[in-house]
This record gives sequence, structure tokens and C-alpha cells, in this order.
Amino acid sequence: MSRTYKATGINLKSMPLGEADRLLTILTREHGLVRAVAPGCRKPKSKLGGRSALFVINDLMLVQGRSLDKIAQAESLESYPGLSQNLAKLTTSQYLAELTLYQALSGQPQTELWDLFCQQLTQLQDANPDQIPVCLVHGTLQLLTLAGVAPQVHACCFTHEPLHPPLTDPAWRVGFSASAGGTITSAPSPRPVTPIQQAAERSATYAATSDRHLQGRVVQLSAQELALLQTLTTAGLDIDLPPVLATEQTYSLSVWKGVESALRHYAEAYFDRPIRSAALIDTCFTHLPAPTSLVHP
Repeated sequence: MSRTYKATGINLKSMPLGEADRLLTILTREHGLVRAVAPGCRKPKSKLGGRSALFVINDLMLVQGRSLDKIAQAESLESYPGLSQNLAKLTTSQYLAELTLYQALSGQPQTELWDLFCQQLTQLQDANPDQIPVCLVHGTLQLLTLAGVAPQVHACCFTHEPLHPPLTDPAWRVGFSASAGGTITSAPSPRPVTPIQQAAERSATYAATSDRHLQGRVVQLSAQELALLQTLTTAGLDIDLPPVLATEQTYSLSVWKGVESALRHYAEAYFDRPIRSAALIDTCFTHLPAPTSLVHP
């Protein structure tokens, strides 16, 4: 049985290995996630040098190993040089790559996930500065939708009553919870518990890490933030960015940042892993203009 196989893959993660190698985590169309060594790629004249960079798409010939595969040959098909020329774009692409990595599977085709992520990188590379928050929030929702865990934002998850955010009321708020699956206007009645059960639950709570606490955290969304989420979730897996709608007022950058923060906690709770690239998001978005690619309906 041959130990070599072919695949088309995009590099999602890279780390140095040994004196001159790199360990790559690659999303392939045919075989899902693959962890492979790019031998000698850190040497100055290595043919694999540029082909082992992040977000480069290669036609690959790989050799199966016991724990790690090895890249025997790589031919570059496409790269996204515009991402590395802008810190906000690079950070956003790494953020979306983490979400892609968390839901990708090994040993089976990942065609739909591959197509979606590559299209997101293309949109992000071509985006104007004011469209970067749109790419991030819309892309995050697309990936959550593909994973089957998109939040419910059109009705309360407990009462199932429809939600119609009053955009003229700046004080209006609604809860948003990963454990509930989306928006909540009220909590269900607590179940009766015995003193022993209460003590056990308190002990479990104290022992849990801060990341685990995200699952029970309720974020408060403003009317504008909920309206933005409702508009975006209507698009589902639509590849195109939300169109410009004819009206006067756009959503402010703070609204986009609020939605991103809520979705970040939601995704981290569902995947039970932190989005490390999110640490730079606030810094990157501080000086961006207000997005103009989506406005109030």
C-alpha cells in the first residue's frame, strides 16, 4: 500500500520544528486537517520556504508517517499577500483561521469548509479598511452556521417570543447566552435542589476555569447590536458580504465591536477553546472608520 498521497491544502498554522523544519497544520479539501512537517523550509534557499507560509494554497504530495506526515513536494496555487500588509486584516484572518481549525475534521473531505474559508480570505484581502469589521463578524457567523451552532437571535430561546429591537431606545437591552443558544429575555424557573446538590454545584463552580465560566455568561446586547445580528444571521451561509441598504444612518464601530465580543464569547464557549487572535482585535480596530457596508434596515 502506497504511503504517499496528494491533496490541495491551505496552511492554517505554522510553528518551528528542529533546526530548519516547520510543523504545518493544513486544511485540505480531500483529507480535512493534516499535520505535516515541511523539511528544511527555514533554510535560505529552500523551495518550501514561501510555500510553508500562512494562508498559502499548495498542491501537495505528502508521505504518511506514524504521527506526522511529511511534505515531499509542494506547488503553490494561490496566496493572499494583501493580508500581511495590513495588521487588522492579518489579525482578522488569523481569528477566522482559528475558528476554522476548531471545527475542521481529520481524515475526511472538508470541501464546504475549505471553500468558505478561502472565500473569506479573498473578501478580506479585497476589503476597504471600513469593511474589515464586516468581514470578521459576518465570517464568524458563517463559520458558526456551518458548524450547526449559529445563535438564535430572532426570538427568546426560553419563551420563543419574537424580538423586535427598538432602535430609538438607547437603554433597551436583551441577554445573549451561549448556554441558552442565543438571545434570552428571561430565565426559566430554577429547578428545586437539595442542600447537598447546592454544595456540589458550588464546589464545581469554584473548580471550573475562567474559560468554562463563559458557557454560563450572559452578555447584554443593545437594540442596535441585536438588529445587526438579526440582519447578518438572515444571510446564513451566503458568501457575499451583506449589501448596502438604502437608509441614512450606519452602525457605529462600537456596535460592530460589541457584536464581535458577544460572538467571540459564544464561539469560545461552544468550541471550549480561546480565540487567541482576538487579543489584538480591539487594538487593530481602534482607528478604523465606521463600517459602511451594512446600515439600518
